[in-house]
Amino acid sequence: MSRRILIAASAAVLALAATVPAAGATGGRSTAGTGNYAPLNRPGPRLTVPASRLAASLRCHGMLHHARKEPVLLNPATGVTATQNYSWNYERAFTAQHRPWCQVTMPYRTLGDIQTAGEYLVHAIRTMHARADRRIAILGHSQGGMSMRWALRFWPDTRAMVDDVIGMAGSNHGTTVQTACIPNQTKCPPAVWQQGASARFIRALNSGTETFRGISYTEIFTHTDEVVQPNSTDAGSSSALHTGAGRITDVSTQDVCPADVNEHLGVGTIDPAAYALAMDALNHDGPAEPSRVDRAVCTQPYQPGVDPSTAATYEQLLAGAPGLIAVGTPEWNAVGAPEVAYEPKLRCYTLADGC
Repeated sequence: MSRRILIAASAAVLALAATVPAAGATGGRSTAGTGNYAPLNRPGPRLTVPASRLAASLRCHGMLHHARKEPVLLNPATGVTATQNYSWNYERAFTAQHRPWCQVTMPYRTLGDIQTAGEYLVHAIRTMHARADRRIAILGHSQGGMSMRWALRFWPDTRAMVDDVIGMAGSNHGTTVQTACIPNQTKCPPAVWQQGASARFIRALNSGTETFRGISYTEIFTHTDEVVQPNSTDAGSSSALHTGAGRITDVSTQDVCPADVNEHLGVGTIDPAAYALAMDALNHDGPAEPSRVDRAVCTQPYQPGVDPSTAATYEQLLAGAPGLIAVGTPEWNAVGAPEVAYEPKLRCYTLADGC
């Protein structure tokens, strides 16, 4: 099967969602001061998710203990499981490299409260770091390209455990794209409300600082992103990070391949330019350096790991469709995701004075 068929299948899945993972939001990128939010170095709270659920959410492949290559935690996008997001691309590529990886599966196909997903990430980071006895990388797509920063912000102990944060089309500052979610009038999954540009969750996420010393941040986005906006230019990108002591590379796939047309779904699943940038970050000290990327990737139809001739590729795209539909059209919620009439309240640990 050709690249044309694979892209058409991906586009069809995304089109089923009809809209995008953000509450009816207005306003642009906002980074709040610490203000009423928790001090940056206040110890994180005890995890409230039962230990058995946390343990069951993490699946690993390869030898983590004293791994020679940096282990990678794969963090899924809104509406899909980690298997649906990564089993047909990054997991295949990392396995071929003999690079150990783990995937974390969130409740409700990552449509639930992202504050709860943050606890799963804290557990995953701590567990992987302990098993590997070295710092790890976290790679995520869309919500998954942003939510690891919640764990780093509110559980300071995790910062020394992470070497690289790699986000692809990450909703770091939410999105200004409108949806049908209207507070107290429409019910939508919690993660949808929380990814609007004006969401309280986004303000808390970016409070005080966006990055932390000792961690390298590679934030990859595409100018053709129809989900996370603004991203149509490098200036004012929602995915980009700017503040803090972390080492940062903000880069669009068009900076590497000017003719790249991969949109929100493609940039985190099949885009060879995004993959090359992610690999550059994993294989070098610090974040990705676009000048190191061989421009020959611009002639590749899709990233390593993707096999458009196997049915498993299309099976995962189709398996992910119901969750993506629930993102944009909650009245067609067939995956059991909770729906609420407004954004969930911030939890006490995020606030300077608790609740």
